[in-house]
Amino acid sequence: MKIRLFAAAAVLAAFVLFAVGCAKTDAAPGAESIELSVQSRPESETEMKEYYRITQEKAKEMMLADDGHIIVDVRRRDEYAGGHIPGAVCIPNEEIGTEMIAQLPDLEQVILVYCRSGRRSKEAAQKLADIGYTNVYEFGGIIDWTGEIVMNEKIASPKAVLVIRTPERVFYATLENNSSAQEFVRLLSSEAIRLEMSDYGGFEKVADLPWQLPKNDTRITTVPGDVILYLGDKITIYYGENTWNFTKLAHINNTDSGELLEALGTGDVTVEFSLEWEE
Repeated sequence: MKIRLFAAAAVLAAFVLFAVGCAKTDAAPGAESIELSVQSRPESETEMKEYYRITQEKAKEMMLADDGHIIVDVRRRDEYAGGHIPGAVCIPNEEIGTEMIAQLPDLEQVILVYCRSGRRSKEAAQKLADIGYTNVYEFGGIIDWTGEIVMNEKIASPKAVLVIRTPERVFYATLENNSSAQEFVRLLSSEAIRLEMSDYGGFEKVADLPWQLPKNDTRITTVPGDVILYLGDKITIYYGENTWNFTKLAHINNTDSGELLEALGTGDVTVEFSLEWEE
């Protein structure tokens, strides 16, 4: 009986060792020295999606390949402007959310990610993997980089434009420079919102926002095209005039009352608010 138990234990141990050995060799094709980063989500039993950790020497080799790869610097824009790896694009870690990124339209593209020391690059790489990018390679920080660095390059920060989609037409609005509009942009950066807007007073369409925004109320007489925050949690599109204490979020460009009424119609209407970015 003892002999049989010993033999069964030996077979089980051999199976476990074989399984562990297989897990350690699971890497992307052509990435011999890549350490696969797989972690468990603390809040669930599902595993986080995968990205690959590589050495900076391996990153240099991959940068020489003509495979359509992109180098992503996830530091702040001022850090990027002070010195970055040639050819890298700046996508700050703080701006990576849960949606695909305009500069990264291909989910299967090879993406090489770095930051200053390696902390933000790991966070960003995981977020990119969670979005659905399948070839994300993180290689640490520029403080350890021994290759070429582009210094003191001036870059323009992208500017957010508010996009308002009605069933009949798409409008573009210039955002105000206040804390209300800035918070609105931050929240819209994660995902667009669709709101059911209703007529009120014969001069506006109004809807409840899914969040509370900071107020910067001043006495305003609205004009057609004004996008207004009311009470911190309601958004209105004005097609007429009204005077009250409001916070102006944006103004729709190149439109008038007639065009707005035609696009918004009478009664309730579904309107989508989103962002586009321009240099």
